[in-house]
Amino acid sequence: MYWKLISKVRRQVGRRPTPKAVRELIFRMVRENPTWGAPRIHGELLMLGFHVSERTISRWMKRAPRDPEPAKRWLAFLRNHREAIAAMDFFAVPTVTFGVLYGFFVIAHDRRRILHFNVTKHPTSLWVVQQLREAFPFGSAPRFLILDRDGKYGIEVPAAVRSLKIKPLRTSIESPWQNGVAERWMESCRRNLLDHIIAVNDRHLKRLLSEYVRYYHDDLTHLGLGKGTPGGRTRSVTRGRVLSHERVGGLHHRYDRAA
Repeated sequence: MYWKLISKVRRQVGRRPTPKAVRELIFRMVRENPTWGAPRIHGELLMLGFHVSERTISRWMKRAPRDPEPAKRWLAFLRNHREAIAAMDFFAVPTVTFGVLYGFFVIAHDRRRILHFNVTKHPTSLWVVQQLREAFPFGSAPRFLILDRDGKYGIEVPAAVRSLKIKPLRTSIESPWQNGVAERWMESCRRNLLDHIIAVNDRHLKRLLSEYVRYYHDDLTHLGLGKGTPGGRTRSVTRGRVLSHERVGGLHHRYDRAA
């Protein structure tokens, strides 16, 4: 009966819970002052009359929601500089005779446009230099060009890039994510075209790539462009019946409304 009577007395066990107002104030201080640590926030709370231990503040700081503003600022930075950035890369395509063809392309970061592409059996540094001259005629070169450390470039390609008044940016070893725009285009090209055809020769592959690039520019919507196209496809405003147009030999279709 004695212990039963004692157990009915509700006394708080352990540390008192942190009030919700204090938690929200800690989250606010973390959001507004990203360089502050637990000691600085603890000092501010003491000045405000909140008696909370520094260890409690450190624990709640780890649970603070992430501020979306840094991501927004980084996205704004990319949007303001992407017109000055281009990228280039190679991709290999097997042929019907078990040979290998190499596709080369240069892509702009602003509208994801393919500035130049070509196909060859024997890629050399001098061949790449000629492709860069064709990709950037009449002073239309960007400020930066992203490229990997492929052995086919040698020392001639970086020197030619600098001669065009472009700053080459070499990616780290085994870091394809640093050239993400070019890698995404290669993946979409394989998924939408190369996985469904067998190249006969370089002329056949170049013709198919030409059709796909036209489809990519004019018809294919892009997530990074707000569901728009690199070529600026206009939306239909009429209410006619929907028409289907074959693209890339029937692999894909474009849909428009009849006038």
